[in-house]
Amino acid sequence: MGVLDLFRRVSSRPPPPRAPLFDDDFQAKLEMLSIVSRRVFAGRMRADRRSKKKGSGVEFADHRDYVPGDDFRYVDWNVYQRFARLLVRLYEEEEDLGIYFLIDASASMTFGGSKKLDQARRLAAALAYVGLANLDRVTIVALTDRVVARMPTTRGKGRIFKVLEFLESMPSGGRTDLSEALRTFVAQHKRRGLAVLISDLYDPAGFEAGINVLRYNKFEPYVLHVVDQREARPELKGDLVVYDCETGEEREVTVTEALLERMREAVASYGAGIERFCTSRQVPYFAADVDTPFEELVLDLFRRGGFLR
Repeated sequence: MGVLDLFRRVSSRPPPPRAPLFDDDFQAKLEMLSIVSRRVFAGRMRADRRSKKKGSGVEFADHRDYVPGDDFRYVDWNVYQRFARLLVRLYEEEEDLGIYFLIDASASMTFGGSKKLDQARRLAAALAYVGLANLDRVTIVALTDRVVARMPTTRGKGRIFKVLEFLESMPSGGRTDLSEALRTFVAQHKRRGLAVLISDLYDPAGFEAGINVLRYNKFEPYVLHVVDQREARPELKGDLVVYDCETGEEREVTVTEALLERMREAVASYGAGIERFCTSRQVPYFAADVDTPFEELVLDLFRRGGFLR
């Protein structure tokens, strides 16, 4: 058994009864974050920009040869007078790109009391609210080794209650296979846009493949890496039977201080490797600790210029 896998295999007590995730205080914080985002970014979302699609917008992009049936209003008569060529002016079409929130809902995200999944859902709710307030198209997808739930694309600030309802009832559990799940996602969504992957990135097949699926299919990935520092420093010692929370596989382990130190080093190295991978491929990366209030994390994103520009 690899040292890095140990944290996924430690048995834990059943979590206590859950309190409502999105109470009145949470919703008040959403409104505050929306106001801050408008002040800092003058109401312009990352997804509110020109696409490369050519259409009938207002800014000139290129010429192409005239073909019968083209609208004479777009013929460049100045070019015709100078070169005796019929060319049609093309313009950049302004189009709002969709924002997709891709939430890892596998069993590793719920291990140890659902702290990671709860933080992921809070972050998704906060960023979705900012997007909805700026009239962006928002879609939320829950992933394991497949697409397990999808909130259809919605738009408008008043739709936040639909978002909260979906996130509160979102199913969880099962194995992680981001590559397989994201291949299904890109096949189902032809409209490209910003794809915010919110995950602990503990994928036995490797986190790289899933991120590359988004990159190669012309989505713009943004990685929110949900981390729990307790996973690197578990309070364990002695002879234990540990299990894989996703497969149920069990193994006997003798936990020593030396083993725990190797585990801490492995977890730190794994996190650094994720950041290096994202940086080398110009994929925005942000580590979201479960013990940091979600509003602080979102404000930190704003300050860094991430997600919103």
